Amino acid sequence: MSDQNIQTPQTAMIGIGEYRVGSFPMMTIGLGSCIGLTLYDSQKKAGAMVHIMLPDSGGRTDRPGKYADTAIPLLVKELDKIGSSNRSLVAKMAGGACMFEYFGTNLNIGERNTEKVRIVLKEFGIKLSAEDVGGKVGRTVTFLPAMGGKVSIRRADGVTSEL
Repeated sequence: MSDQNIQTPQTAMIGIGEYRVGSFPMMTIGLGSCIGLTLYDSQKKAGAMVHIMLPDSGGRTDRPGKYADTAIPLLVKELDKIGSSNRSLVAKMAGGACMFEYFGTNLNIGERNTEKVRIVLKEFGIKLSAEDVGGKVGRTVTFLPAMGGKVSIRRADGVTSEL
């Protein structure tokens, strides 16, 4: 048997406003003020990842994964379809950087995204177990549901860590 016959799951790339649900590897790159959020169910050995761009949808329904207030309910609904319950889910988030100098708190999208994700997770009774947020540096996040929900962060400044 040659090494070419060994199959490894392909990593799903998740763009802005996109999400995936399953047990395969998932990755989102270039998180600045955006949030990469993972929800993991250890009983199902599966999870979901979303790349959230903004805190509030303002009633828009076109791309629910793009906004914190619609992305989290969407992931919960999708995970419910595979038999997960909110109390079995564990969340991890990364991103929320302040990528630009700003005047006043209104324009710090990263901070607003981070806060909104915390609020909505709490509303759903989902535990936020780890985070790597804030600062002024972008991040790439890799989520491995089949490996115990491992979340790896690679920062633009070269620092790597696990949540």
